[in-house]
Amino acid sequence: MENKDSIKKEIEELRKKVNHHARLYYIYDAPEISDYEYDMMYSRLVKLESENPEFFDPDSPTQRVGGAPLDKFEKVTHKVKMDSLTDVFSFEELKEFIDRMKRSVADISFSVEPKIDGLSVALRYENGVFTQGATRGDGIVGEDVTQNLKTIFSLPLTLPSPLNITVRGEVYMPRDKFRRINEKRESEGLTLMANPRNAAAGSLRQLDPKITASRGLEIFIFNYQEGELYEDGHAPVGHTETLDRLQSLGFKTIENRILTSDYEKITEHIGKIGELRDSLPYDIDGVVIKADKLSDRVLIGEGTSTPKWAVAYKFPPDEKQTRLESITVAVGRTGVLTPTAVLSPVQLAGTTVSRAALHNLDFIRQKDIMLGDIVSVRKAGDIIPEVVCSHPEKRDGSQKQFTMPDVCPSCGEPVFYDPDEGAAVRCTNSACPAQLSRGIEHFASKDAMNIDGLGPQIIEALIGAKLIKDAADLYYLKAEQIAKLDRMGEKSASNLISAIENSKNAGLERLLCALGIRNIGEVAATALAAKYRTLENCMEADIDSLLSIPDFGMITAECVVNYFSHPQNIRLCQRLKSAGVLTEAVAAPSSDSLSGFTFVLTGTLPTLSRSEATAMIKSMGGKVTGSVSKKTDYVVAGDDAGSKLIKARELDIKIIDEEQLKKMCEQS
Repeated sequence: MENKDSIKKEIEELRKKVNHHARLYYIYDAPEISDYEYDMMYSRLVKLESENPEFFDPDSPTQRVGGAPLDKFEKVTHKVKMDSLTDVFSFEELKEFIDRMKRSVADISFSVEPKIDGLSVALRYENGVFTQGATRGDGIVGEDVTQNLKTIFSLPLTLPSPLNITVRGEVYMPRDKFRRINEKRESEGLTLMANPRNAAAGSLRQLDPKITASRGLEIFIFNYQEGELYEDGHAPVGHTETLDRLQSLGFKTIENRILTSDYEKITEHIGKIGELRDSLPYDIDGVVIKADKLSDRVLIGEGTSTPKWAVAYKFPPDEKQTRLESITVAVGRTGVLTPTAVLSPVQLAGTTVSRAALHNLDFIRQKDIMLGDIVSVRKAGDIIPEVVCSHPEKRDGSQKQFTMPDVCPSCGEPVFYDPDEGAAVRCTNSACPAQLSRGIEHFASKDAMNIDGLGPQIIEALIGAKLIKDAADLYYLKAEQIAKLDRMGEKSASNLISAIENSKNAGLERLLCALGIRNIGEVAATALAAKYRTLENCMEADIDSLLSIPDFGMITAECVVNYFSHPQNIRLCQRLKSAGVLTEAVAAPSSDSLSGFTFVLTGTLPTLSRSEATAMIKSMGGKVTGSVSKKTDYVVAGDDAGSKLIKARELDIKIIDEEQLKKMCEQS
């Protein structure tokens, strides 16, 4: 008994120490012990708890990475509506907001703080214990991600006071963690995550909490929502006071904030935050300016979906100057040669950029870009690096004109200028290794056959080992052949074979997209499948028949007929069918009630994935496109919708949410 008592005492002491040091590390960034000492302490606690299950405690720090995988996320109705913010993009717009607020409330002050680029969540504590966490969703209904939030060490599971309170925070992935995850994914041949914000959103919505735990997410608390902030029950006066109080309760609150009523100080602080942007360990995409006094917020009021008392000043795209060291040329899956700028490394939007797209020779000439130039570079949408312009005034005479190669850099065969594609330069060799690699990469991609784990490095290895020479060969591979490749083992080989086998049932829509027919993307492939229903029928389609498909023009129709006229493509299709690949449309639309309507999806929907929403619309005969135009009928907007939502408002296109979309489908 004494031994058990001493073990229990040690477990309790270890829990206190682990929580203490975790709080110092994750919340205050002030560790008192080394990582090794912490890991040893944590491992000792795990060992003692596993050997003594009678001392189990759900609030133990070891339970942050436990829990069984979920079947789905349950819906949660928020106690306080989680509005988004109105964006402003210039100091002139910001001045208008400040002046408007001062006309409403004479003696008004503002909290000015960074806008973390992450995923917004609401956290509920009952008697000081974390009981529920939910995503923003549509602002009214979100998803219960409590178990996944418990894996975040900067989120306290218990408070020092037995309060009943709801707070709002932003879950994010630190830049360093994002970089390391992508390095690992690249080494494993997996698709890279686009940016830390998307990575955080995807990680928080994993059904298996252990996967979320492995992603190293963190959280900042930026708003008190409702409940008891003090044990005596008295109400707080201002936002700054609430954040100070929340910090004292153990929350990691938003940093680099000021309280001021002066417009000049607001713009000055925005400038300072902008200068800090590259050095921060997390992404920010703007600065939030909000009325500080809670009574002022009530007086000013709320809009339909945004508060009137706050705005988000959004940073313009981060733009830097650097030197264009050289230009490399890559060969795409259709044989088009694409130039890429090799740059002196420069920090942009939190990442190091050393390469940027140059599109084609016409682009290079129009921008007057020469080798050795100083060029301005930015990230389009804070994601894709692009060259904005050159700076001829900074030339020193060493710069040289760039010319496209006369032969393919991959196979050495002659290239030609394709009159059908403007400035495109194309390789003449259909057996070009680069085209083969890119073509199979496209075939296996998420929007095509979705073969998980078949990344560029594995494809290159398979081609190098002469195991594949076209996409059909994938379906004739054996696990033992793959296991012999470098950095592959029996388990990895078995997983890849399973993924290839699963892709056989993708259906005609995905298969037509995967074949890489010029001008046939996801939307056109779906239209083809809906019209002809089988691959054989597609192969026999003539120009006149193809032109009857909505939005199919002569060029697209000719591309389809031309593709299926080549013997090697016919053989490829025959071998795919012989391998058991489904060459029929998965399902006909269950209704035509949305026929003639075009939808665009943007943001994160509360319960539907992008592919699920797309499938729902298509099942009712509707069309889904990737960009907003005058032809768009509806924009389905979810959490953190971006530029597509802005364009929809500019074009006066009807904006609906997930619930309205479901009702449209249910009524059909």
